[in-house]
Amino acid sequence: MPTLIKFFAFLLFVAVVVLGTMVALPIFVQPVEKEVIVTVPTRDLLGRD
Repeated sequence: MPTLIKFFAFLLFVAVVVLGTMVALPIFVQPVEKEVIVTVPTRDLLGRD
């Protein structure tokens, strides 16, 4: 039984680390905005081959 408790404690620790990382990323990392230009050929817009 102690092994099972250690296993659940380990899983809880991993879950806390993952969730903490998911919360910290949006708070501390700011996205860089840049303009993206994509040229689409006319044949793709018309749907003809």
